[in-house]
Amino acid sequence: MKKKILITGSNGLLGQKLVLQLRHDERFQLLATSQGENRMNDKTDYAYQSLDITNPENVHALFSSFLPDVVINTAAMTNVDACEVKQDECKKINVDAVSIMVQELEHLTKSHTGYDPQFIHLSTDFIFDGENGPYAEDATPNPLSYYAWSKNESEKIVMASAVRWAIARTIIVYGIADNMSRTNIVLWAKGALEKGEPLNIVDDQFRMPTLAEDLAAGCILIAEKNATGVYHLSGKDFMSIVELVQRVADYYGLDKTIINPIKSNTLNQAAKRPPRTGFILDKAIRDLGYNPHSFEEGLAILKTQLQQN
Repeated sequence: MKKKILITGSNGLLGQKLVLQLRHDERFQLLATSQGENRMNDKTDYAYQSLDITNPENVHALFSSFLPDVVINTAAMTNVDACEVKQDECKKINVDAVSIMVQELEHLTKSHTGYDPQFIHLSTDFIFDGENGPYAEDATPNPLSYYAWSKNESEKIVMASAVRWAIARTIIVYGIADNMSRTNIVLWAKGALEKGEPLNIVDDQFRMPTLAEDLAAGCILIAEKNATGVYHLSGKDFMSIVELVQRVADYYGLDKTIINPIKSNTLNQAAKRPPRTGFILDKAIRDLGYNPHSFEEGLAILKTQLQQN
């Protein structure tokens, strides 16, 4: 029997990488879902259905007909400043929709004998205040923004549920996707550096950027091993945002003298960011066999994909 996996948010960067890694795997039957049309260029070897995760009737119809063994919830409103300004929309997608999906799985578990689905939920380093990163899985959250609050609330919903659950927290995901409306910091930095435009980049925020392929592989490992609990899945290199952009410049042989270090408080952003996050990856490496690339290895993968595109 093939394990049936349902992905939400399959038009996003992580969602697309999950589809690419799962669709040829004979062990799995894959159903990709997102709002609207499927944005991926190659639509072969997997099924796709449009799904509004904020609509209980939509979720019930799809989940009850497919009966997934695993749901990987990558769908979220992730623009931190937009979440601060559009709090109702953020709560609907990041909190209420998670509750709808978890309740549906609980209902199906009760009504189908022997049905025991796993819910894998994506979360973020932003649930922490960044005062003493890098963080282990059992560190205490202290969200600084509405986005961070919404993701922390969604974690509480998942943890309190009666379904088998896992939470995969991650940090700054980068990579290339088909027909995506939003870019990510690595592609943005590369594009801006190539144009030779002066860049003002913060030097007082520290992160561990994550290659989308690594995050997808980590989520699949959780599904393969029926793992439960919280896992930290990020890249392994800890750096400031300005160093990240400088390393992109170095890798592509671009002029890094146009990169100007600035402080976060000069940006007038709607949402507050944690200064220093980062993850301790020991648990994921030990329990899952998670093995992320270095930042430069990730840039090399990106370079190859850009050439192929």
